[in-house]
Amino acid sequence: MLIAGVDEVGRGPLVGAVVTAAVILDPNNPITGLMDSKALSEKKRDALAIEIKAKALSWCLGRAEPQEIDELNILHATMLAMTRAVEGLAIQPDHVQVDGNRCPQWHYSSEAIVKGDTKVAEISAASILAKVARDQEMQELDELFPEYGFAKHKGYPTKDHMQKLAELGPTKHYRMSFKPVVKALAEHAGVVNA
Repeated sequence: MLIAGVDEVGRGPLVGAVVTAAVILDPNNPITGLMDSKALSEKKRDALAIEIKAKALSWCLGRAEPQEIDELNILHATMLAMTRAVEGLAIQPDHVQVDGNRCPQWHYSSEAIVKGDTKVAEISAASILAKVARDQEMQELDELFPEYGFAKHKGYPTKDHMQKLAELGPTKHYRMSFKPVVKALAEHAGVVNA
């Protein structure tokens, strides 16, 4: 039976896409050290991501952009991104295990597993790929807008980030429906930085 693990990264940030990954591991080519991406150092995550991509039977990233998050809400956008990741797999799974307490409404045989990224290797692998991809995007955004500090806070509403948002206003990469961004937009007379 081919099992795909699915996880997401980026539900809480104010900026950027929510990124998901789906991974089908090869039982004949095991990867050691898989665990929840948050429990790993950046260096270890990056090394494991390379190994996962090389050894997995199939993997795919899915995403929902800030505009989709604003239109659908973060939960539905996350479900959409998860569906895109699984549908994008070159090999389709027999069963899907999703980190968390709910699965998208899709035709796949699936189950939600709370704390699945600490219990299921496939979900851990998906967690790592999604986190590495999203962190890379925040690094790229940081190069475009160094004054916001995206490389440091990854778009999460830290004290420092909230100060920069209040000071500078949002860029077009922000999720305009999120309360702190709505507030910053109001204070900056609706001006979105390019």
